Amino acid sequence: MGSQEVSSTVDWQGKHVTVAGLGVSGIPAARALHERGALVTVVNDGDDERARAQAAELEALGITVRLGDGATLPPSTELVVTAPGWQPDKPLFLAAAEAGVPVWGDVELAWRLRGTGGREPAPWLAVTGTNGKTTTVRMLASILEAAGLRTAAVGNIGVSLLDAVLGETEYDVLAVELSSYQLHWAPSLRAHSAAVLNLAPDHLDWHGSMAAYAADKGRVYEGNKVACVYNAADPATEDLVREADVEEGCRAIGFTLGAPGPSQLGVVDGILVDRAFVANRQKQAQELAEVTDVNPPAPHNIANALAAAALARAFGVAPAAVRDGLRAFRPDAHRIEHVADIDEVRYVDDSKATNTHATEASLAAYESIVWIAGGLAKGATFDELVTGAAKRLRGVVLIGADRALIREALTRHAPEVPVVDLDRTDTGAMSEAVARAAELARPGDTVLLAPACASMDMFTNYNKRGEAFADAVRARADESA
Repeated sequence: MGSQEVSSTVDWQGKHVTVAGLGVSGIPAARALHERGALVTVVNDGDDERARAQAAELEALGITVRLGDGATLPPSTELVVTAPGWQPDKPLFLAAAEAGVPVWGDVELAWRLRGTGGREPAPWLAVTGTNGKTTTVRMLASILEAAGLRTAAVGNIGVSLLDAVLGETEYDVLAVELSSYQLHWAPSLRAHSAAVLNLAPDHLDWHGSMAAYAADKGRVYEGNKVACVYNAADPATEDLVREADVEEGCRAIGFTLGAPGPSQLGVVDGILVDRAFVANRQKQAQELAEVTDVNPPAPHNIANALAAAALARAFGVAPAAVRDGLRAFRPDAHRIEHVADIDEVRYVDDSKATNTHATEASLAAYESIVWIAGGLAKGATFDELVTGAAKRLRGVVLIGADRALIREALTRHAPEVPVVDLDRTDTGAMSEAVARAAELARPGDTVLLAPACASMDMFTNYNKRGEAFADAVRARADESA
């Protein structure tokens, strides 16, 4: 069966489908395919208590589940549907390629199944990039809602695309966050319009190279109908637009923190303006919102807002809805979240900054910083990050397993900056880090948790790390009250 032969128009009855992986994408995929008459086998590497409980629920429906064996392709398989995190070089996929069996991700399955039940499928406005995806998609959904459209923020953001396209709610348009993993396994996705926010080295162990990572991100532009939105400050994103095969009439739309040229959105005198979706873009610009309407108005977050606005404008949304949607938007926790002001020092939680690219943007948002950093480096280097931020640093407090890598970069490129190196990786280290940062800070400074590293050496995830920081800050605030 060729990859183009399995679709929502084909009778799934009796089709042998292997679903790779239990979890947030695998279980909905298995259920949806089973409900359509497919003969579903779920394979999963793990065989723990949670996996056995999930398997029991699926087996009660008549779905076959094989635990502890995610490597072998079941006999008669005609299609593999995989969880996005499974690496392309797994034996299961190599066997599928050798047998001529197509491999889809959950996004591809959702794309193929949208519009079933006789209703018109909702267009997708898609967002990818190394950093800022979730914020931009949620901003976009807020703008679309302000325009009176039925919408949802879905995809890699945590809301299943399958649930969105197969559920009872009929949407006018979907705001879709897509990871590089998901795009790798989505060969036929064709969005109404899409944006690549930025590109920086990430997940290279999965993709194998920066070129392969960028190519998978660039898939989001394939077949776009109205607009391919790129970051004018990141030429690699514009290169992906040039390489994409789009529908006739689809336009390249840039966003910039400076004054926009024709076919761009940008900023002029504190105003977000549109020179792309106006009658005479050579001479005219449309005011959309004020920089102060963006929460928080940090430079990288303004860029997120411009990308969201560009996608909304590509869908025909009025300027007033852009303004109202941005005003209504509230960022998720641990994304440049203001926690408290204590003794004229601002404390900000950006625990979500788990790589150097995100941390660079976070550090650029403030003038004078006591920086709390460290954790698991995931192979990252910090020289460029420290060089760019050195003039803004009042001091640095280092925590976590790989803090020495950051300390060495500081020694090379910012030797005059005071550094407190906490030789601790227990969760209680955060309270000491906040205390030592407070000692370094002066009125007008910002104590910024932007670790540039993953959290798993000390915390379950970046959320728990951010909560530990916020709890420590609030305890200090209570003491000083």
